[in-house]
Amino acid sequence: MTEENQSPTVRVFIALAPPDEAKAELACALAPAYEAYARLRWNRVEDWHITLAFLGELPATTVPLLRRPLAALAATRPALRLSLRGGGHFDERVLWSGIEGEVDGLHRLTAEVRGVVRECGVVFEDRPLRPHLTLARARRDDLSSVVKAADGLASFAGRPWAAERLHLVASNVGRGPGSIRYRDIAAWPFDGER
Repeated sequence: MTEENQSPTVRVFIALAPPDEAKAELACALAPAYEAYARLRWNRVEDWHITLAFLGELPATTVPLLRRPLAALAATRPALRLSLRGGGHFDERVLWSGIEGEVDGLHRLTAEVRGVVRECGVVFEDRPLRPHLTLARARRDDLSSVVKAADGLASFAGRPWAAERLHLVASNVGRGPGSIRYRDIAAWPFDGER
């Protein structure tokens, strides 16, 4: 029995993940912010990802239906060349790093992924893609920390990297700070020709 079948529902999203070297480079640039803004709810480095489609809470029986079509899509697509660059915030609450490189290709991939999900009969909120990597969230009484941390990332420019796999991810939400954990349900290499 797989983990997604142990519960009647599972929170699911489809994403790309930067390689460990890119994450380490950004984590190093964030070191002063980690110390200066310790009250922010920092995401774990190993959980950093670029969300292509957030599907929300799905019946666990729906998840296997996504595997074959997502694998087939990945097999036809080449890896995207991306990089992490700068920082910003959403409504002074969420700190992020930006994405550069083959952003047009990222938008096309996102549209294809979402099309596959719809073909599988999964209904989800289809928000516009704003390519970013979420780093931290502010507590209600500490919004200025996100703005200051974003300013500190303004000049960050990470080295280019290849997004080599498409990830189907489950998020497990617990209680307390840092209680969200992500785990791959499945991941497929991008095998298409450039």
